Amino acid sequence: MTTSSGPAIVADLLSDTLTRPVPAMRAAMAAAEVGDDVFGEDPTVRRLEARVAELLGHEAALFTPTGSLANQLGMRLHVSPGEEIIADSLAHVVRAELGAAAVFSGITSRTWVSRGGLLDPAAPLDLMAVGGGPYQVGTACVVLENTHNFGGGVIQPLAAMEQVAAVCRAAGVRVHLDGARLWNAHVASGVPLAAYARCADTVSVCLSKGLGAPIGSLLVGSAEAMREARVWRKRYGAGMRQVGILAAAGLYALDHHIERLAEDHARTRRCAEALAAVAPVVDLDRVQTNILVLDLSDTDWQATAFVEAALRRGVRGYAMGARQVRLVWHLDVDDAATHAATEVLRRLLVEGPGSATAGATEP
Repeated sequence: MTTSSGPAIVADLLSDTLTRPVPAMRAAMAAAEVGDDVFGEDPTVRRLEARVAELLGHEAALFTPTGSLANQLGMRLHVSPGEEIIADSLAHVVRAELGAAAVFSGITSRTWVSRGGLLDPAAPLDLMAVGGGPYQVGTACVVLENTHNFGGGVIQPLAAMEQVAAVCRAAGVRVHLDGARLWNAHVASGVPLAAYARCADTVSVCLSKGLGAPIGSLLVGSAEAMREARVWRKRYGAGMRQVGILAAAGLYALDHHIERLAEDHARTRRCAEALAAVAPVVDLDRVQTNILVLDLSDTDWQATAFVEAALRRGVRGYAMGARQVRLVWHLDVDDAATHAATEVLRRLLVEGPGSATAGATEP
């Protein structure tokens, strides 16, 4: 593989959204039975929705083209215009969905600051505002995220989620769980998917990251909520027709790609341990799934320069900030690519940005 600028890519760790459908998944897509999903008549979509709802222990599910849309629909169900969500300041819904909740639904937001995305139940519960009448914005929904993307793939403790859920239910506040990588949390922790999902009124899960489908997420919740979400999906312009072709990819992913996420986690861990041995850039306690965040604060590297140097050697990553780099393992990164990436990154950390070989193209 090469980028548009030319260098050969030996390990593409930019994101797990880069996965490509395997041949057997493509065959399943080609053979899919289809119908018009706007009318609820696509049988493959209906099978996928029923399957995911059952896995997560909710009544019903709705297929959406993106995880962002699934999150936006979930919040729209719970929050009226002028009310608020509260979320971690690193949460995807407030950091990476381009203000969609405010733009489309008139939803305001406030945030708490976490330690690298890890949920402390006291933080949202202390921030939550209920019963303020006409004097302050009322909290209608708490948004949790598991695993936590910008927190480096950290897994939220089930007990912490359950504590938040119990207080919210007593207060009449809804909970939405952004579970884009909930599959990873389940595989790494052994906690059943439904145990995590019962902590929330609605849950979004993604098929197009570690599970390797080309597109698609689902929102789960009550049957009544999913009927309303279907209306809002159409209003937002995301009614889909013969989309069973894509739902078939999701069904294949559920059958074949959940348990193999453990391979991504193991490869991520191997790289993390190798890098931690040469530089203080990794907190190994926080390397729990398929995301590795390098903190370059105690090195001479800036994140952008490190990413550029790695790319010249064939490894693609993502600069999350001035001194942080995110690397994500997935279906298309095998043992050989992991070894090559580890060697490139290790050498860059050892050599530093002033090295004459920092820009070399050989891994």
